[in-house]
Formats: sequence, structure tokens, C-alpha cells
Amino acid sequence: MQALSLCLALFFLLSTSSIGSAIKGFSIDLIHRDSPLSPFYNSSMTHSDRVQNAALRSISRANRFRQSSVAETSELVETDIIPNGVNYLMKIFVGTPPVERLAAADTGSDLIWFQCSPCPRCYTQNATLFDPKNSSTYMSLSCSSDPCKVLPQFTVQGQVYPKCGTSNECTYFYFYGDSSYTMGELGTESVSFGASDGGQAVSFPKTVFGCGHNNNGTFNEYVAGLVGLGQGVLSLVSQMGNVGRKFSYCLPPNISRNTTTKLRFGEEATISGNGLSSTPLITKLGSLSSFYFLNLEGITVGQQKVPLTGQIDGNIVIDSGTTLTMLPSSFYDQVEALVKQAIGSDQFIVQINPFKLCYTNANSIKNFPEVEVHFTGSNLSLKPQNFVLFRDDIMCFAILPTDSNGTSIYGNVAQVDFEVEYDLGKKKVSFAPVGCANK
Repeated sequence: MQALSLCLALFFLLSTSSIGSAIKGFSIDLIHRDSPLSPFYNSSMTHSDRVQNAALRSISRANRFRQSSVAETSELVETDIIPNGVNYLMKIFVGTPPVERLAAADTGSDLIWFQCSPCPRCYTQNATLFDPKNSSTYMSLSCSSDPCKVLPQFTVQGQVYPKCGTSNECTYFYFYGDSSYTMGELGTESVSFGASDGGQAVSFPKTVFGCGHNNNGTFNEYVAGLVGLGQGVLSLVSQMGNVGRKFSYCLPPNISRNTTTKLRFGEEATISGNGLSSTPLITKLGSLSSFYFLNLEGITVGQQKVPLTGQIDGNIVIDSGTTLTMLPSSFYDQVEALVKQAIGSDQFIVQINPFKLCYTNANSIKNFPEVEVHFTGSNLSLKPQNFVLFRDDIMCFAILPTDSNGTSIYGNVAQVDFEVEYDLGKKKVSFAPVGCANK
């Protein structure tokens, strides 16, 4: 029954959200929060400050992937409004006439949502709230609609969401593992993107989204909402109609430069080149259906391979929004031991929270061993920049162990200078080593 509901919902989304032109692909700018092009940018912060904050955000972000995120909650969660949940931003136009919004791009969730008027319990944002009454293309969805039926269920203050509102509208509640949430009305609206190369803009006329009237958590005044890029049927990737369910990106190594990277969709997302390899994309049901799971088989450090054994199918999430890579504790310990052995015991180790392994002499990188990551069907040869972050003259290992309840995550530092393609139709993730600074 669940599979049938998902198929019906996907058919509904694909039949109502197709663009009215022959465009099969497009690209938009993906803005890192620490880029000078980002409203988060703080010129007074040092590179060391940014590295530290990125590491701390990784810890907070990892909570989103906990299975406990689907646990029932008896009351609304109140958290401080702090800018720790966003790594990449994207511009999107909503409604008719279209209004521009800056939203968080999130490969770890599905729902697209914006703060809407009226909003009695919203976090402060710089842009005006989106008012559906001012848009000629907004349409409320009923609680019996297919998109409403595929929303995850949560119990809040004794009420089960999604539920029927006073006018039979679909009232949703969407909860994230870091205690952030959005609550409001599910509807459809026209969303569009201006092509990053100055070409033709693309529009999706009936995109399902959440009009949030009660939102709180790790959001910031610069961000007016969130665009889910996950695997589920409510994500942007699943609502692109004839563009197809495929996207790619290429993350450059120097985020402080005045540059953006591209988020490519459809035919423009296809990658190629020397070293191209693919690994199966694993889909899980229920609360984990949004996440992009891969099979990690092991890591080779120097000439010694550490196999990852005793893990279930789909044992690691690849996520562009998490800076650090997170590995099971026992597995991490073996990898760390080999790194220490290769760098040498004569190099002085220092503890800097939250990192577990740092060297006071950044020249230690000269001894950093060759590292190869083994996914099913794909072996990735990584450079030191994929496993090392620098804080002034201190070099830190950009991997952390997870706790007993944590989910393993393949973070964005490990993805630097790789084109990464997510093909939901063919159920695979592909990698191609390139220089991403000019992509």
C-alpha cells in the first residue's frame, strides 16, 4: 500500500510540475555560506574561524540523519535562531508575479518550503514573508490529496500531522533531527530559476511546497526557506517533470574566493571524463527515504586497506551540506592509526575541539599518505585536501567518529574537486575527478 501511494504521488507530481518548454536541463548558482557572495559572509572572520565553525556545524548537521528524528514529540521544539544549519544557498523565484527568495539547498530532506504570511510564530527574516494571496498561481492542497498522503507523520501536542484544517486543507508538520521544524499549509505554486549562464529561465508551474506559518530552529534571517533535494517524491529533483530526476555539482577547494559553483539539473547534470566511476544509490523506506545512501566497503591508507565489515546495505549518507566525514568509531580508529603511522610519531599532535587529530606543524601534510575510498563499484583516489583542513599552522584530519546512534556521512570536504552526479532514475551516484574552480 505504501509503495502504491508513492507511485500515485510521483505520477501526480510529474504530471503537474512539468515545464512548458523543451528545456531538458539547466544550471543555477550554488553559493557557499562563507563566500563573499553570501549574506552570511563576515569579512572579520579568519580562515581558521570559518574552519572551526564548519566543523561545529557538521556536528549539528549530523543530528539530522539520526533515526530518532522520526520519534514522536509531545510539544513544539523551541531552539535558538542561530546560523548553523546552512552550507549552501540558492536563489529561487516563487509565485506570480515572481518574488525572489534565498533558500537553503538541502540534499538531506525533501520538502520545499518558505515562510508565509500570516506567520504568528516565525523566525525573523530580512525579506518580506511570502503572501499566497498576492499570487495568482497559488493553490491549496486538500488533506486527501496524494502529496499530503506521502508526508511523514508526526505527533505534536497530541495531534497527528498531516491533518485536515478548518477548510479541508492539508496542514503539515515537518521535523528535522536537529530540532528545527516547519508547520503550515501544503499547496502548489509556480517556482522558477534564472539560468546561471544568462540563458532562458525555467519554470515549474505546479510545484508542491509548504507555506510555513510556524517555523523555528537552526535558520537565519538571510534564509527565507529551504529547498529539499533529497530522494523523496516531494523534493525539487522529483518535481522537475521532463527535465528528469538528475542533478550534479562540483565543489571547489577554496570557498573564500569570490566565486560560485553550479548546481546542474537534467541533461546538463551528466558528467564524463577520465576516472569516471559509479556506485549504486540505495533507497530506504520510511523516515530515511530522503537520504542518499551508498555502500562504503573500506578505505585504503598507504598500502593498507581497512575493510568496513558488519554493516547493513547502504551504510553511509553522501551529503553536500555536511563539511566533515563521519565514520563508525571502530572503523575510524583503524583509519586514524594508519594516518598517524604514515605521518610519523615525531610530529606533535594537538587537540582542537571538535577535531580528533591535529598536527601543530602544517608541513606534516608532506607525509600524508595516499588515500583511496572504496564504494561498491567505485574506487576514489583522494588528495590530502579531501581529508585535511588547515587552521593557520595547524593541520586537522577532516574525519570524525560517530557515536553509537550516529549515521556515517560522506561530507563535502571529501567531495572537493570531484564532479558528483546523482541519477535517481538509474539509481546511481557517479564521481569524476576534475578541477572544480572553473566549473
